[in-house]
Amino acid sequence: MSEILPVVYLARHGETAWSLKGQHTGLSDMPLTERGECDARRIGERLAGLTFAKVFTSPLQRAARTCELAGFGAAAEVDRDLVEWNYGRYEGLRTVEIHAMRPDWHLFRDGCPEGELPGQVGDRADRVLSRVRSVKSDVLIFSSGHFLRVLAARWLGVEPAVGRFLMLNTGCVSVLGYENNQSQPVIRLWNDPCQAGAGSFQK
Repeated sequence: MSEILPVVYLARHGETAWSLKGQHTGLSDMPLTERGECDARRIGERLAGLTFAKVFTSPLQRAARTCELAGFGAAAEVDRDLVEWNYGRYEGLRTVEIHAMRPDWHLFRDGCPEGELPGQVGDRADRVLSRVRSVKSDVLIFSSGHFLRVLAARWLGVEPAVGRFLMLNTGCVSVLGYENNQSQPVIRLWNDPCQAGAGSFQK
């Protein structure tokens, strides 16, 4: 990774009972499963040796606990803008169940009734990125899947809907950065699984 241009690391929380079943988990404060706790520790192993000027985490326990088990809890600042997409009436439902009621529904286009629209999630992502860019050094973020997909889209300067193309698994790390200068934002790495024996990132 570049030693001059700042880098932003994104860590999606470890597995939960609902993520395992494909249930939409927005503001429900679900704990990690035992496997999810292992995921979190492996994120810590993957990030070993890196230093961050700031660490931010969602207040929801699945992200905050992942941050803690990865070894960054003491340094982390809670940022409420990092919570997952508010799914409103679709909270806890699987996509197949939503499609049974509304066959043409797509989260990144339509949002959720009594929840958030894509533009509202994009606004939160923009606020996070404003804070991140003010740091002017490497940053680490712990949050949830759909929000991080919107965050990456907004990092690139494109619409939140582009997040639909960026699949993101639990317990994975992604890296945002720049190519030649800060007018050229890029995705340097996406959806990297933190598997046992994978080693750590090199700057």
